[in-house]
Formats: sequence, C-alpha cells, structure tokens
Amino acid sequence: MFAAPPRRAGVLERPDCRIAYEVTGEGPAIVFAHGLGGNLLSWWQQVGHFATRYTCVAFSHRGFFPSTAPAGGPDPAAYAGDLAALVDELGLGDIRFVGQSMGGWTGVEYALLRPGRVKALVLAATTGTLDIRKLPGAAPPPDHAPVRASLVARGINPAAGERMAQEQPALHHLYNHIHGLSVGLDREAVRVKLYNGRVRPPSDLAAARCPVLFVPGEEDVVLPPYDPRAMEAAIPGARVVPLAKVGHSGHFERAAEFNAIVERFFAEVGA
Repeated sequence: MFAAPPRRAGVLERPDCRIAYEVTGEGPAIVFAHGLGGNLLSWWQQVGHFATRYTCVAFSHRGFFPSTAPAGGPDPAAYAGDLAALVDELGLGDIRFVGQSMGGWTGVEYALLRPGRVKALVLAATTGTLDIRKLPGAAPPPDHAPVRASLVARGINPAAGERMAQEQPALHHLYNHIHGLSVGLDREAVRVKLYNGRVRPPSDLAAARCPVLFVPGEEDVVLPPYDPRAMEAAIPGARVVPLAKVGHSGHFERAAEFNAIVERFFAEVGA
C-alpha cells in the first residue's frame, strides 16, 4: 500500500531574519534553492518526483515568502551563510544542490564555502556568481531588455516566458501566483545586488571540488544561454545540458524532462 513521503515544515532563526523550509522524504539530501520570482513552493514538481528516494529540502531565501527580511531588505551575500546554517541545523552533512536563477548565487558560494561537501551541483538557468563574460573568447551577452518589456506589456512573466504562457496557461497562472506571494519585496534592488555579485571567472568553481551540471534554457530572455563548450572547458568535469524550447524556468515548464536530466546526472556522479 502506498504511503506518502513524510513531510515537515520549520523555521531557522538567523540573527536578522527567519528562514522557512520544508523537508519531504527520506534518504540522501537534496537542497532546492529558488529564483528571484519564486519561493520554496517553486519546487513542487521536483519534490514530488524525488522525495520517494531522497530527503528533499526546499527553503525560501531571506525576504521571500514565507521567510522574513532583515532591515534594509535581503542581500544575496548572506545566502550561502543561511544555507550553511540550515544544513547544520538539519544535520544534512553532504548535500546535492539544485538551484535555479538566483539560487545559483547561493549554490556556487556554498560549494566554495565548503569544498567537497556538495556531492552534485545543478545550476538551472544560472551561473550564479560566475561571470560568463570572463569565459575565454566570450561574446557580449544579447540584450533582451526589449523582449522582456514586450512580455510584461502583454501580461506575461518574463521568468516564465511566452511559450509557457501560450502552451500551458494554467502553469503560467500558478507561476505568477507563487511570484506574487512575496508582498513588499523590492526585487529590482535584489537583482542589482545579484548582478553586482557576479564577478567570479568560471574557473573559480574548480576549487569547490564537486561535479557540476549547467541546465540553460534555450529561450531564456532573463539570463541568456552561453557557449556550452566554453563553460565545459573552463571547469574541468562540468557538464552542460541545455533544455530546448523552454524559457528561464525549465524546472517549472518542463519538469519531467528537467527531473530526468538531474536524475541522470546524479547517477553519473554517484550522488
């Protein structure tokens, strides 16, 4: 007889805020870190898939519903420390990390903070604090600001993308609902801090001593895709598996395909 994986919710007390989290399932730990438009609910399709074999930990970054914000708003420079405190609070030990967009800033810095402690690092639609402009032979990234403005004018969330809105309107509606839960959050202020913190050459990530998988979205107009070969050359052992016909949130838009890619990566690296 089927039994649902165990689930519990909690709050981690930090000196200047509270971090909300949920733990679902049992087994080796996967930590999921959401993007600027989300919160811990963003990973519902991943938690539902992996929780029968893994302990799935989804949390909301400081300032994102239902976590609280410190005075002055959230600063991404604190994200890796928050994650380290959460890992220690839950006694997770070594983790597998899956981060999308803003969550990549958390994952890259955590992996460098605790070298060898991340069994597998998945960066979806993100390079985190790694600056793709510092890749050898890198071309300037395309300017998709006019495209994003057009989407907003038509009621489409750029982080979801036009294809999701057209092909899966119910999913786009849910995406917007999750996005809207962080009432009062100044996302543009956070975005500026994120971009200002994107200063590392990709080769820095080798010091984390962990397998890394990049999953860019082919139609991403928020953090446009980069040359996979250049990224793989810059970080020994790195893998790049693009998702075709998806925007910035492939984990949400094409969850089954995304989950299969992550699962294969875990199997390949023994995670």
